[in-house]
Order: sequence, then C-alpha cells, then structure tokens
Amino acid sequence: MDNSALIIALAIATLVIVIVVASIMRSRVAKAKGDPERSSFTKQHGDASRQNRPGTDH
Repeated sequence: MDNSALIIALAIATLVIVIVVASIMRSRVAKAKGDPERSSFTKQHGDASRQNRPGTDH
C-alpha cells in the first residue's frame, strides 16, 4: 500500500468515525429529551426576522 492509498484510507476512516460519533451523540440527545425530533427553536422562534438597525443595512 503506497502513501496515497494510505491517506485516502485514513480520510475515509476519519469520516466514518465522525459520522458514527455524531449519530451516537444525536441519539443520546434525543433520548435525554425524550423526543427524537430536531430542535424546537425554529418552531418557537419562527417569526419573521426583525429589521436591521440603522447603519447596518447590507
């Protein structure tokens, strides 16, 4: 196995580990909340955004 194949294998392994850890953490949060849905922030704060302050228009 040459170095380029080793780098690709390590990159793929890292991505797999990150995805597995993220899904485990996500399931732990859902279990702690007792609700598998995503955050209710957008449901509670879904109103129209406020106006920009004077001088900050983009």
